Amino acid sequence: MGPFQVVPSRLISQLYCGLKSPAAKGTKICLTMARPSSNMASFREVFAKAKHIVVLSGAGISAESGLPTFRGAGGYWRKWKSQDLATPEAFAYNPSRVWEFYHYRREMMRSAEPNPGHLAIAECEARLHKQGRRVTVITQNIDELHRKAGTKNLLEIHGSIFKTRCTSCGVVAENHKSPICPALSGKGAPEPETHDAKIPVEKLPRCEEAACGGLLRPHVVWFGENLDPAVLEEVHRELALCDLCLVVGTSSVVYPAAMFAPQVSARGVPVAEFNMETTPATNTFRYKDFQGGRWQVSFPGALW
Repeated sequence: MGPFQVVPSRLISQLYCGLKSPAAKGTKICLTMARPSSNMASFREVFAKAKHIVVLSGAGISAESGLPTFRGAGGYWRKWKSQDLATPEAFAYNPSRVWEFYHYRREMMRSAEPNPGHLAIAECEARLHKQGRRVTVITQNIDELHRKAGTKNLLEIHGSIFKTRCTSCGVVAENHKSPICPALSGKGAPEPETHDAKIPVEKLPRCEEAACGGLLRPHVVWFGENLDPAVLEEVHRELALCDLCLVVGTSSVVYPAAMFAPQVSARGVPVAEFNMETTPATNTFRYKDFQGGRWQVSFPGALW
């Protein structure tokens, strides 16, 4: 077995969202195991005994609700990838374009419904709660579909698209308006040939706090930004306590979330991955989905 070095929780609270490991140069996060098992009977034995289950979810679970992942082939809005737009620099340079992108996503997410994966997790949480067992969902998704499905123990590490933050006064507020401002009505079409609306900054979403009127931005964590230290402390508390971890619909390439499951596996806790295809972390886990990549079929049934 190769060396595995865990980034201390003190450092984790300072980590930012990105596509590369934030580990210092010379630090390897590498754990190899035998090929993950697809033995459902073995998994069920582990699941039946688990008292504290953590579910790590990513964009793949919401893809089943019709939401694009902006990963892989075709993962573009117009001619840009999400990492081209979901940055503080992109917002500073062209807030109109970024708001068009998020208006498009807000409208899609507003009309999306939880799928059997979301519902199975929420039902499992409620059922196990009656047995004195705990299920916590740690999601990278900003669509609130876990919340809509009924999940109670939920940590949204990248924030919510239905919250805004004022760039002037810093106030965070829920916002489910459709459209979020009149100037964005009918805007945000994703086709490559669509031209930018070039909305004047004063007509973009503005803060409604008295005597403010500052420019609003989505209250989400963009690439290059720090994750909320308080949320990450809760994440590490859950990861330290869990005796079973389920990885659902995540590519394991966005950090620091990509480190969570390998860290759990490193201390001997069973981890089961449910994904369409293998990820960089797959071989560090004990179990792989039980339907040859058809995790949407196997996952809901695995929670019984």
